[in-house]
Formats: sequence, C-alpha cells, structure tokens
Amino acid sequence: MVYYMSEYPNIADAEWLVMKVIWAHSECSANQIIQELSGTTEWKPKTVKSLISRLLKKKAICFKEDKRAYIYYPLVTEEECIRVESQSFLNRVFGGEVNTAIAKFIEDKNMSKQQIDELRKMLDDKDER
Repeated sequence: MVYYMSEYPNIADAEWLVMKVIWAHSECSANQIIQELSGTTEWKPKTVKSLISRLLKKKAICFKEDKRAYIYYPLVTEEECIRVESQSFLNRVFGGEVNTAIAKFIEDKNMSKQQIDELRKMLDDKDER
C-alpha cells in the first residue's frame, strides 16, 4: 500500500511507540504491546489500548481475531512512515531544502570522524547514481 502525504495516517508521538512494537513483531496482541511498553513507559493498559484504537481509526494498523485475542498488524511500513514524516519535517522546518537541513545538523552536532566518513560515503554514493 502506497500512501501519499495527504492520505498518510498522521501518527502522533505516543502512537509511534506502539507502531514500533508492532513493526518489530509484525503481529502482536494488545497484551504483548502493553508488556513491551511497560519497560519504557509508565502507561496504564487502558492508555495503550486507547492508542491502539486511534491507530485502528487512522488505518495505520488492522487486526485479526485469534481465539479470544485480537492480533494487530501494520497497514503501513516503518520505511513509508519514516519517509513521509521526514519529508513533512523537511518541508515544515527547512522549506524542503535538504542541504540546509544537513548543514544545520552538522553545525549543531558534534560528529565523530567515523560519522563524518559515513556521511561523506553516503553523499559520494548518491553522487555516483
């Protein structure tokens, strides 16, 4: 399924945490999501179930019944979501200018020689295409 920015389910920050669990497991129950998030959040089970419900309404996930549990699975890939969110951020904050965004990140972040070399290699690889 390919989403365009206007059709893309707008996933809130808290919902991203739920999506990351679902993406990591491909399919999981609400209890599995609750258990996994209990190590990183202080959310009550009701909060997690509310987030799941919102993601269902946004058509970011779907479910199938398995005995007495609902098994949730993603309708959008993590890669699609990252691509759309990155483009939205780039447009909103930097007017769509990739070079301005990269320059700002490089300017503001202390980068190791290895990180600089990796960035240089990515740019060289992109230039060769």
